[in-house]
Amino acid sequence: MPQSADKLTFLRAWLANPLRVGSAIPSSEKLAALITSEISPRIGRVIELGPGTGVFTEALMARGVRQEDLLLVELGDEFADVLALRYPDATILRTDAARLSMSSLSRRRYHGAAISGLPLLAMPPSKVLRILSGAFRLLEPKASFYQFTYGWRCPVPEAVLRRLDLKAEKIGTELRNFPPASVFRIGRRTI
Repeated sequence: MPQSADKLTFLRAWLANPLRVGSAIPSSEKLAALITSEISPRIGRVIELGPGTGVFTEALMARGVRQEDLLLVELGDEFADVLALRYPDATILRTDAARLSMSSLSRRRYHGAAISGLPLLAMPPSKVLRILSGAFRLLEPKASFYQFTYGWRCPVPEAVLRRLDLKAEKIGTELRNFPPASVFRIGRRTI
C-alpha cells in the first residue's frame, strides 16, 4: 500500500473514532527512528502496541529485528488487515492492548522491548494501568517500554508508574513530526 493510501486509512479510522486512533495521519519516519533508536536485533522479540500501518514496524525491521520476532497488537481491523499483508511472518494479535494480560501469551516473558503508538493521553488511568501491566508481564526483567506522546510530559500518570514500580525517562523529542512528539523509555524501578 503506498504512503498516500496509509494516510487515507489513518484519516478514515480517525474520523470514525478519534480517541482510539489518536491521530489523523501516521507518525513520521523521523519519530519512528527516535522511538526505535535503542532497539537492536540482540534485544530479541519485540511487542508493538498500536502499530497502525507499520511505520514503527518498518523502523524496527530496518534496525535488524526480524518479522518473526514481532508481536503486533492492533485492535483496528482496518490496520490489522494491512499489517497481515505487509508482515506475514509477524504475529498479529487483534485485540485491545488492555486485554494483553488475558491472552495466552501472558505466560511467556521473553520479549526484549515494547514499542507503543497508543494514544495514552486519551485513555483513563485504569486502562493505561492494564496496558502497561499486561505488556510488562511479557517483557524480560530489564526490558523497556517505549511510548511516544504529543505532550511534553510522560503520558503515563505518576500514580500508574508508582503502582507498577516503574520509572520513566524522556529519550528525546522529534520536532519534525507533525505534531512534534516526545519519546519516553519506561522500565522497572527495581532492576
